[in-house]
Amino acid sequence: MHVPQESCHNIENRYKQSISVIIVNYNAGPLLTQCVQAALQQTEQVIVIDNASSDSSLPELEARFPADSHLQIVRLDSNAGFAAGCNIGLGTSTQPYILFLNPDCILQENSLQRMVQVLESDSHIGMVGGFLINPDGSEQGGGRRAIPTPWRAFVRAFGLYRLARYWPQLFFDFHLDKQPLPQSPVEVEAISGALMLVRREAIDDVGSWDENYFLHCEDLDWCMRFKQKNWKIVFVPDAPVTHFQGTCSRSRPFFVAWHKHKGMRRFYRKFFQHQYPRALMGLVTFAIWLRFGITVIRYSLQNCYKLLKPKHE
Repeated sequence: MHVPQESCHNIENRYKQSISVIIVNYNAGPLLTQCVQAALQQTEQVIVIDNASSDSSLPELEARFPADSHLQIVRLDSNAGFAAGCNIGLGTSTQPYILFLNPDCILQENSLQRMVQVLESDSHIGMVGGFLINPDGSEQGGGRRAIPTPWRAFVRAFGLYRLARYWPQLFFDFHLDKQPLPQSPVEVEAISGALMLVRREAIDDVGSWDENYFLHCEDLDWCMRFKQKNWKIVFVPDAPVTHFQGTCSRSRPFFVAWHKHKGMRRFYRKFFQHQYPRALMGLVTFAIWLRFGITVIRYSLQNCYKLLKPKHE
């Protein structure tokens, strides 16, 4: 998919006023201010939905932007979850293109305009994602991926993806970041909810985020529904965005793990329960909760180690 680039000046003039950025914040710390600052350089409407944060992220943001008409902050009385926060922001937004952006993501210069350019290149594109990178510049997993069907999830959960070198079709790894980076925008099955630029027309057709997910897998759910409605999802490799992954969830690992695995279970039951044999679905469910159990044990051991580790003066 070749989409010719325009000059940075033309892109900024054409697109800056057509984008609403929605950031759902929960204890993102100083990164929230950095995220908003970078976003305000590329758009004129930034909406922060705060899920009852208890840290200094909002005070720091307000101190940095005390009276900015382009920034709107919505404070929630309790943590409503990521999907609900996105929907609240969606109802507040006014522009034809909406960027859902994690507060630990920093847009690089002109990345957002490049994503809009790709979105506008084809009226059948409903959603685009940029090139998510780690702070060290390496590609981050999840920015481009295939839908983890029950079989693919089973292959991943039990490590069978290592056999893909021998039988690539049978043991396909849905994490596409293991493949070479494409040279131009390419259609994919799914992108990350940390960075989703979406056409409002497509949202009107597909529907908003499923609020039955509290945290994790709601992005896969939306990608599935976009594909069901025949909207294209495109990954843009020349729109880099730095993602400090896990900033908002690091302080509550057990809480996050529970909702992540609960979201997985909902995703598979919602889309695949009637398409796959009951035995396979049972194995997938078993693998989900086995993974959750292993995660809990790992976190518990890490906490015990921290408590028992000798403290040196």
